Order: sequence, then structure tokens, then C-alpha cells
Amino acid sequence: MRIETYYKLEDLYKRYIGYISTKELLDEGFSNRQIAGLMEENYLEKVCHGCYWMLQCGYEKPDDYKCIEVCLSDPRAVIASKSACFYQGLIKTEPDVLSIVTKRTDRSKINMNFPVKRHYFSDSNYQLGIERVETEFGSYNIYNVERALYDIVRLKDGTIIEITNQLKVNSEYYKRIMRYAEMLRYK
Repeated sequence: MRIETYYKLEDLYKRYIGYISTKELLDEGFSNRQIAGLMEENYLEKVCHGCYWMLQCGYEKPDDYKCIEVCLSDPRAVIASKSACFYQGLIKTEPDVLSIVTKRTDRSKINMNFPVKRHYFSDSNYQLGIERVETEFGSYNIYNVERALYDIVRLKDGTIIEITNQLKVNSEYYKRIMRYAEMLRYK
């Protein structure tokens, strides 16, 4: 590869933080062949279709990189259940599989470098409790604590006893969870 390509890449490191899309690379003057070459030489890591992590940009992936990368793949995906509890700081152990929710009609492919469990919800169940988290590397959607705890029970992703052993659920959380159950018509 020509030395100019590496100079352009160094310039990108100054203007982009971590993640970069194929479109941005093409707009910066890189060809598809150069992108493939940069992947082979470990300058770029393919995160998902159309998105890369710049390996030698001077940054390490953030702790919540899985959430960011899933939402780069499908911006409508929401982190749910035990995964939401972990990223909200309620449980200490990261689940082996990242749980996400999309609308029932969303059929976009989510092929990640880590295990993902996808649930499909109706439009009314999908919207309730979504929070948007903004980071310097990107943003992602996550369910709030009450909704995440409710989904753990609803999706049979754990038991209340297992979850309460890991977090401090007070009576206020219980009341909020029961309100969610009523709103979603779940007993």
C-alpha cells in the first residue's frame, strides 16, 4: 500500500474517535481495496456491516462497546434484561450473551463478533422504558432499571431470587416493576 494511505489514516485518527463507517472512509478517499488491505494489516477491525473500529487510533474500546456496536448495526436495537441491568450498574457479572430487543417488524441482520440474543416485541411493548445513552464513541438505547427487571421475569432470563442476590432491590423498585407489569398487562 502507498505511504499516502497511511498518512490519510493518521489524519483520520485525529478527526474520528474509534469507530468509522465505510461511507466515511470512502468520503475520505479510501477505496474498498484499501479498506480491505487496512483490515488485513490490523489497522481496521470490522465491527458490523459498514462499520469499523480503528485499531491503532490510540483509544481502547470502551467498557460498553458491545452496546455501541449493536446499535451501530441496528440503531433501533435496545439493550434489555440482564444486559441492561449490568450496563446500568445493578449487577456485577456481565452476562455471557448480550440481550437486545427490536420491534417485531424489524428484520435487519445483527451479526456481531460476540453472542447476542434477540427478542422481538410489539410496538407498544417496545417503546416503554427506553433511555438513550450518549458516549464519546457513540450512542445506544437501553431499557431503564425497572423495565430491565420486568423483562428478566417476563423473558424467563433469570429468577427474582437470582437477581435480588446480585442487586439491592428495594420496595420502590418493586412498586415500579408492578406498575410496568400493569401497563404491559402482565401478571
